[in-house]
Amino acid sequence: MKAHRFDYVRPARLEHAIEVLAEHGDQAKVIAGGQSLVPMLAFRLATPRFLVDIGRLPDLNRVTIDDSGIRIGALVRWRDIECSAELKLAHPLLVEAIRHVAHYQIRNRGTVGGSLAHADPAAELPGLALTCGAEILVVGQRGQRTISADEFFIGPLSTSLRQDELIVELHLPPWRVGRRWAFEEFSRRRGDFALAGVALFYDRQQNGHAGNVQIGAIGVADTPIRLTAAESVVQGKTITEAIARQAGAAASESVHPADDIHAPGEYRRALIGVLTELALARASGLSLQEHA
Repeated sequence: MKAHRFDYVRPARLEHAIEVLAEHGDQAKVIAGGQSLVPMLAFRLATPRFLVDIGRLPDLNRVTIDDSGIRIGALVRWRDIECSAELKLAHPLLVEAIRHVAHYQIRNRGTVGGSLAHADPAAELPGLALTCGAEILVVGQRGQRTISADEFFIGPLSTSLRQDELIVELHLPPWRVGRRWAFEEFSRRRGDFALAGVALFYDRQQNGHAGNVQIGAIGVADTPIRLTAAESVVQGKTITEAIARQAGAAASESVHPADDIHAPGEYRRALIGVLTELALARASGLSLQEHA
């Protein structure tokens, strides 16, 4: 199929883009990299009358790292993150997660803002944002506001963005030196959407116990989620093989994914448990033994 007819607008100023969105409401759609939108247009899953290309808006492709954390502009592309030596030091979990995004060609074009706005529950960046307690800065006719990641994603392909609002940047909290972390996901083929994935980190306390444990999951619910039951198993403990397996079991028991054309829900439940175990083992330097 081919996309239906639409008018194309390429604003040079943020204010103009917001004006167009406000004027045309749900008849307008924003495009940046277009990695999700273009296929939806081709299959007529999206049929906007106006396509608003924000690719030339200034100051949205910057990455800033300071004591307040990491600020990543909405037009920063996956490849920019993947190849950044500064980000690899400042937030290694982010860089590792982005390396799992689709294929090389897509990482050359896809953008931070596009992934957040698309809000695919199996996508890496929304899961990473939720796990890390990120904030999303948006701008609309009523001004600027900051939305926490746990309030931004409200359903599959659905966010709390208003029709006249644009994502400006993603703010990740500062990354502590010495933090233990891991990212694990499973897909049928390299580059396919994840059937399930886990991002986690914790801070190792002086007594060797795990503190500030945060574990997030993708692909097992309508939005990315925190695996709070698994976090409780690990919090305040020295991570051993037994603790990793207990956390995996807690993760599996806490999710209830639906069946779909890609996998039964029970398969995803089991998978999220295994991925949680593997991620904890990797973060902690453990070598898991096979079950007897």
